[in-house]
Amino acid sequence: MVLSDTQKNLIKKQFEKLTGDVELIVFTQEFECGFCKEARELVLEIGTLSQKISTKVYDLVKDEEQAKKYNIKKIPATIITGKSDYGIRYYGVPAGYELPVLVDDIIEVSRGATSLSDNVKKKLAGITKPVHIQVFISPTCPFCPKAARIAHQLAIENEFIRSDIIEMTEFPYLAQRYSVMSVPHTVINEDTSLVGLQPPEIFIDQIAMALRASFNPMYS
Repeated sequence: MVLSDTQKNLIKKQFEKLTGDVELIVFTQEFECGFCKEARELVLEIGTLSQKISTKVYDLVKDEEQAKKYNIKKIPATIITGKSDYGIRYYGVPAGYELPVLVDDIIEVSRGATSLSDNVKKKLAGITKPVHIQVFISPTCPFCPKAARIAHQLAIENEFIRSDIIEMTEFPYLAQRYSVMSVPHTVINEDTSLVGLQPPEIFIDQIAMALRASFNPMYS
C-alpha cells in the first residue's frame, strides 16, 4: 500500500471537486528504474480514488511511439491530461510535500482552468512562443510545492508553455547540468534561471526575458 487510509480519504474528499475526466499516464520500464515502482504504484492507487480518473502505464522502450508522442525521454514520468494535454509532466515520485501538488494539478486539469488571478492570466496571454519550464524540487522542501504548482498552472493557462517538475535527487545528472545547488530552482528555455520561490508575476517576467534572449541575434 502506498497511501494510508487517512490519505486516501482526504484525497477522495478533494476529488469531489473534479468536473471533467482526467487521465494519468505513467512511463516506466520492464526492468524498472530505482523509483519507477513507487511512482507507478502511487499513480495507480490515486486512479482508484475517483471514477473521473483513468490510468495508463507505458514502457519507455516497448511503447516507443507513445514516448515520442508525449516527448518522454526519462523515467519515472507522470503525465496529467484532461480535455487536452497541457504539457504537465512530473519526473520522479510525487511524495512528501509534492503529493498535494499532484492532487491539486489533477483537480485543475479536470476543470481546464486555474486559480491564478485575472491579472496574471492577462499577462500570460501575451506569451505566444514556445516555453519550456523545468522546476527542480525535493520531497522535503516546504517551498517547492508552491513553485511546482505555479509552473503547472502557467502550462494549463497557456498552450505555448510546458512545465516539468523534476525531483533533483532522482535525476542528479540534470541537477548537475543546470547547476542546481538548492531548491526550488527553475530553468526556463535552458538558459534562464529562477532561484527560490517566486510569485507568478516574476515567473512571467522571467519567461519574457528568456524569450527576448532566445530571439536576440546576440544570443543565437
